Amino acid sequence: MKLTIFFNGQFWEGVVELYADNELKVGRHIFGVEPQDVEVLAFIVNNVFLSLLTQASASVEVTPIFLKRVNPKRMARQVSQEMANQGVSTFAQEVMRQNLEERKQASKQRSKAMREAEEEEKWQRSRQKAKARHRGKA
Repeated sequence: MKLTIFFNGQFWEGVVELYADNELKVGRHIFGVEPQDVEVLAFIVNNVFLSLLTQASASVEVTPIFLKRVNPKRMARQVSQEMANQGVSTFAQEVMRQNLEERKQASKQRSKAMREAEEEEKWQRSRQKAKARHRGKA
């Protein structure tokens, strides 16, 4: 599990990545202002990130990575490089993009159905008015 916090130009975001069963699940949380250490700790301790991951509908298949034991000094260097790296992994971006596309499609379908229902209702009203005029009631 990995938590990456970055500034997207407008807000501070936290992206949680979970590798499990050869899949990558990603959840995004918007902190707003720059989060303090206490806020990040509360985010982790209160398991907010788990609810984000359970809500994530999209996931990407990932090939398993076999890790070998790493020298502690090398690990410290890698951690400092990762901390300096601003951004989210490409897998996380892919999952968030897929999730966004799914939500957009669902929204399009809902709005199309609502628009068609409204047009049908409008047509029915006009037919009723036309019948009433034909009968001389309006």
